[in-house]
Amino acid sequence: MKITGTSSYVMLDIDGRKIKAEGEMVVGGFVADKNTMKQFEPPYESEPVTDAVRQHYIDEAIKKTQGSHMVLKFV
Repeated sequence: MKITGTSSYVMLDIDGRKIKAEGEMVVGGFVADKNTMKQFEPPYESEPVTDAVRQHYIDEAIKKTQGSHMVLKFV
């Protein structure tokens, strides 16, 4: 997983399929709203983002950032 973003969103990328999660940067990390993870970024925007897919991206992001200086949390 590759994680990029700004102070207002993070982009979660697994094998080129990216999902944007909006949120807020806080001291020590980023708090993302999982309800904003509604679709893949182009060119995969027509593929559905199921609850299972969303949870997979969340789990991978948490695992990757655990113990780092930039911890992701999802609410």
